Amino acid sequence: MTTPKTLLVTVLALAGATTLSAQGRGGAPAGPPPASAMATMGRIGPIIKDGMLQPVAEFADTAQFVKQRVWVETNFDSDHDGKRDRVHADIVRPGAAEKAGLKVPIIMLASPYIGPTNGDAPNWNVEHELGATPPARTIPAYKPFTENPPLRVGYAAQWVPRGFATVAAEQAGTGLSMGCPSSGDTSERTSASFVVAWLNGRAKAYTSVDGNEEVTATSWSSGKVGMYGTSYEGAMPMATATTGVEGLEAIIPISPNTSDYRYYRSFGLVRSPGGYLGEDIDVLYDFVHSGRVREKCDSIWRDGEFKTFQDRESGDFNAGWELRDQTKYIKNVNAAVLFAHGFNDWNVMPDNTTRMWDAIKKINPKAKIYMSQGGHGAPPPAEIQNMWWAHYLYGVDNGVDRLPRAMIVPSTATVAGGGRGSAWPLFHSDWPIPGTKDVKLQLGKGGTGVGALTFKAAGKQGAEKLVDDWRVKPGDMAQAATSPNRLLYALPTFKDSVRLSGTAVVTLKLASSKPAANLSVYLVTLPFEPANIGSAGQVGVVTRGWADPQNYKSLKGAADYTSKKPGEKLVPGKFYTLTFPLQPDDQIIKPGQQLALMIFSSDLGFTIHPSPGTELTIDLDGTTLTLPVLGGADALKKALGGN
Repeated sequence: MTTPKTLLVTVLALAGATTLSAQGRGGAPAGPPPASAMATMGRIGPIIKDGMLQPVAEFADTAQFVKQRVWVETNFDSDHDGKRDRVHADIVRPGAAEKAGLKVPIIMLASPYIGPTNGDAPNWNVEHELGATPPARTIPAYKPFTENPPLRVGYAAQWVPRGFATVAAEQAGTGLSMGCPSSGDTSERTSASFVVAWLNGRAKAYTSVDGNEEVTATSWSSGKVGMYGTSYEGAMPMATATTGVEGLEAIIPISPNTSDYRYYRSFGLVRSPGGYLGEDIDVLYDFVHSGRVREKCDSIWRDGEFKTFQDRESGDFNAGWELRDQTKYIKNVNAAVLFAHGFNDWNVMPDNTTRMWDAIKKINPKAKIYMSQGGHGAPPPAEIQNMWWAHYLYGVDNGVDRLPRAMIVPSTATVAGGGRGSAWPLFHSDWPIPGTKDVKLQLGKGGTGVGALTFKAAGKQGAEKLVDDWRVKPGDMAQAATSPNRLLYALPTFKDSVRLSGTAVVTLKLASSKPAANLSVYLVTLPFEPANIGSAGQVGVVTRGWADPQNYKSLKGAADYTSKKPGEKLVPGKFYTLTFPLQPDDQIIKPGQQLALMIFSSDLGFTIHPSPGTELTIDLDGTTLTLPVLGGADALKKALGGN
């Protein structure tokens, strides 16, 4: 067997590879056909090669799979019927292991999507004035409840042959589970923790949704549980880990939605996730609500609780949104966490992961992060995922725990199509990359064409105006030689490459012709490349940000936004100063490109669509862009051809 030290060196060497083996949905790498454990080792058990779990013929024998359906009792009553909710879980495990008396670890998916969803729940109409009560949303008709759907096998095909049991657990109010969907509140956050507790003998489960026949897992479960998933399903491993439940050893949350506020709002602004214009927390509720209790759940949650905080008129942060933010619970996380996210994910924005990383990295030494230029659902390489489970669930000393903590792919070219593919990263001790320094840039007039970004303030640059028109695409604005709808300020053309790593921050001094206005800020490369990339992205977009100028009093820096201070109407013509971060990024800007700041108002794909015509006036002397540059100002100047 390869020694841990040798294997660690091997893994680090592989980081320079340009290709990967084929990967299944669950992250198990393709490999040789299953080998017999009896022939290989003379006993039934997992087969380890190069620190990874290999398919075992005895475990892969589907005729020996044990399939089971259970309902695990929780401590909450989300439908207020006076009974504790039970959550449904389907289990698949290798019968050969059970016959041999081998207890196996578990890989679990917790999801609201396992049951049949309700199709495309209608979104909110976004064509109305800012601050106005939006047109009433159409309520969809629910699909009939499905009483006895086929057993859900989850990721059994990938992981049962490698010596795991798989569990597919349904969130409360979805599928065969009792209760109501609560969209991120305490009952949803803790739901899967009771399944983990049952797998460790500390919770009760039953053979039916309302019966009294108990069933246990301790005869076949080792008690060691791993969780992973993508998007909403990626939020569940993180949510479960924040309960601190014993037995959850490791998680891989991919593109996790860790804050419903950051999914549906941005610094006081009503802002949709990319590709889902007008979606909101009640829309997602309608989409996933496939459970048996319908009208009562609607009354309690969608038409009750949600209406107390949803507030599409102001978009402000409040206690209801705060409850649905996982960051406040991060101190409870004991599991080994391997975050994964794509910087071109404009559905679940990358700060859903990076803000969790900032909160956890100093208190949990088992946390690591993988970030790429992929889009929504950009997982770590399959080999690293396999080694993660092998180490934390089977105790294999393969060196994955000693890899540098940050695995970053800064180049689009290494991600197939810039989409969901995995790519081998560069390894770093932290993210943002150590050696990154903030560089503050000033604006030079000429933004209706292309103004300047400069290291030194010229002074007395005056003010420049733009006119809001949501019908004009941001990509078209960036490509236009001149435009009345945006202001654009660029650095000179790069002579050499430079790497951005972290979060760009803008400070704007602006005035609006109306009491409310959208504010959108993009960092782009010129000449602008309009080709699609990732999730609702374009190659020429480096990063984006959105904010509500009405919240200027609480927009004072780059810190995580948790202010409950309400916004206030703007005095037309009066200047206000606000500071906020754009979405994080790690990207190499190449020779021949220019890096430019683009300021505009309404964003066709993301914001409310008010009547065109609002004017924003930008005071150039009071506006700055701060870039996170590896090597700082010296590196940036050198890349531009300076000394």
